[in-house]
Amino acid sequence: MSAALVVLAKAPRPGRAKTRLCPPCTPVQAAELARAALADTLHTVIATPAARHVLVLDGEPGPWLPAGFELVSQRGAGLAERLGNAFADVGGAVLLVGMDTPQLTSDHLREGVRRLLGADTDAVLGPAPDGGYWAVGLRRPEPGAFAGVPMSTADTFRRQRERLTAHGLRVALLPTLRDVDELADARVVAALAPGGRFARALVLAGLA
Repeated sequence: MSAALVVLAKAPRPGRAKTRLCPPCTPVQAAELARAALADTLHTVIATPAARHVLVLDGEPGPWLPAGFELVSQRGAGLAERLGNAFADVGGAVLLVGMDTPQLTSDHLREGVRRLLGADTDAVLGPAPDGGYWAVGLRRPEPGAFAGVPMSTADTFRRQRERLTAHGLRVALLPTLRDVDELADARVVAALAPGGRFARALVLAGLA
């Protein structure tokens, strides 16, 4: 059995991407940082062997998209609904990540897939320090697995774990990764991957 690696992302457009960085960023700077974070994530994912590499996108693809990805449009009214639809649209075993952890490595992804496909696991969840999560994986689509889970709150990880458990799923936890929401996060994450596009974009913006 193998799994698909999926990135759920928003096209990095000014005024729509990384708006919590504004201020001190301008909308254009925030979009450039979002583009760099997304590019780092996509290149890490495509370099990691998997059954499929899929980008589930809100918006239009740009030159930041490397070759080798299947493209699926996001659908749904909110993030919880879009997550559920992404798993349903891709099908099969899926490890899904967002675009906010440019320090992500192939080792993180390989470990996530290994845990997901373990004999005693139905789902995996990777916590973030802010109370959210950076990765979620399911052995198979599970209708309602995200319904009612409040997104982007300090309680999201706990509520998502409870929701998966309530569906009878055995959940394995992945290492904690910090995602980029505010400038302090961006600086910490850039220091973790100083050679990446995101770190360079932060320097170019004069915000490092």
